[in-house]
Amino acid sequence: MTDFTRKKFGLISLGCDKNRVDAEKLLARIRDRGCEITNDISKAQVLIINTCSFLADARKEAIDTIIECAAYKHGGLEKIVVTGCLPQKFIGEIYDELTEADVFLGAYDYDRFFDALEEAYEKGRSNFTHSGGDGFSCGRVVTTPLHYAYLKIADGCDNRCTYCLIPAIRGRYHSYPVEKLVAEAEGLGDVAELILVAQDVTRYGTDLYGERRLCSLVRALTALENIGSVRLLYCYPEMIDDELIAELRDNPKVIKYLDIPLQHSEDRVLKLMNRRGTRKSYLELIGRLREEVPGIAIRSTFICGFPTETEEESAALAGFLRQAKLDNCGFFAYSREEGTPAYRLKGQIAYAVKKRRVKNMYAVQRGVSLERMNGYKGCVLRVLCDGICDDGSGFYGRAYFSAPDIDGKVFFNAPFAEQGKYYNVYIDAADSYNLYGRTEDYEE
Repeated sequence: MTDFTRKKFGLISLGCDKNRVDAEKLLARIRDRGCEITNDISKAQVLIINTCSFLADARKEAIDTIIECAAYKHGGLEKIVVTGCLPQKFIGEIYDELTEADVFLGAYDYDRFFDALEEAYEKGRSNFTHSGGDGFSCGRVVTTPLHYAYLKIADGCDNRCTYCLIPAIRGRYHSYPVEKLVAEAEGLGDVAELILVAQDVTRYGTDLYGERRLCSLVRALTALENIGSVRLLYCYPEMIDDELIAELRDNPKVIKYLDIPLQHSEDRVLKLMNRRGTRKSYLELIGRLREEVPGIAIRSTFICGFPTETEEESAALAGFLRQAKLDNCGFFAYSREEGTPAYRLKGQIAYAVKKRRVKNMYAVQRGVSLERMNGYKGCVLRVLCDGICDDGSGFYGRAYFSAPDIDGKVFFNAPFAEQGKYYNVYIDAADSYNLYGRTEDYEE
């Protein structure tokens, strides 16, 4: 038997924040086994690469990372373990070809980690993909700054959008029990901001309890003394109901922010995507949210160049952005994924056209965002300090309308600021993404 307590374990986690949570739970298993975890991958004897395979670019990034990391085997690295979505969906294609990797585990196989690793040390390589049985574990080694953390409340997806591989990778939507999520949140310690994530958080509970239970879960989490606030990401627009809007409005610990992936604005394209909304329903939802939850920040994502999308429909999406005036948006060129219904559609659009349309949308949104950001000049905002600027020139943080990594920052000067604490920041300047200011007690 291999004595793994004498090994150092490193981790690279690629892809989304949901992947990050999976990686953190795997690290907890390694820690609980009595093993050492290192942040310096050059010192690891066992290196885990937790992968994404949602899009072709993500698969390329994962494979490139595995190949690049194989160079560490000329030093002290003994085994590369590939986990997550790439082997979950594509193990048949990669096992024989990707010989740089020694161990393969899918997205639900983390309970077999040490079994698979032991076999690799005995036989050279192992494939334990689709062998796991654990649905949930509470332990975490948090890899974010300690004042915020993600909580994955469900996995899989039932929405069946025609462009998306997630159901083929992660399976049907499955919620985790409220009591287990509450226990996990309690175990995180003092957290200023708990960010709830799933492929669709608004569907939470429908499979497990036969009804939507997101608001019940939110109330249970915000009742915890160690949780300062809760932020919701990835809300399916047609599932945002009266109860959720009331919770956003009335619960003081729920951040007035929603990430609502709309994907497009035009009815014909939305229908081809198997999205249930329309341009009219989206604008009505945005208007209602702003009316009932004053000051709410709304973020979204959109796909450009979906098959058969015309220049007129692309221009109409730009018009939608100017009308909706969303706080922030991400835009992505459509990725043709084999195994999805959209893959078979005629009218696939050239890559150069898709990239041009993405660039155009970002230009439109920059103008919208700049107008919104300029509106904060002269205001005092409550800002959560995330850290010190790399050049030591001051501090940076986020107001309520910014989620980590995907939205802008507030850069501010202060005599002193502590990570994880809130400060009142007077805003002096803005660009289309970030704000700049100072605390009241700052003197130049």
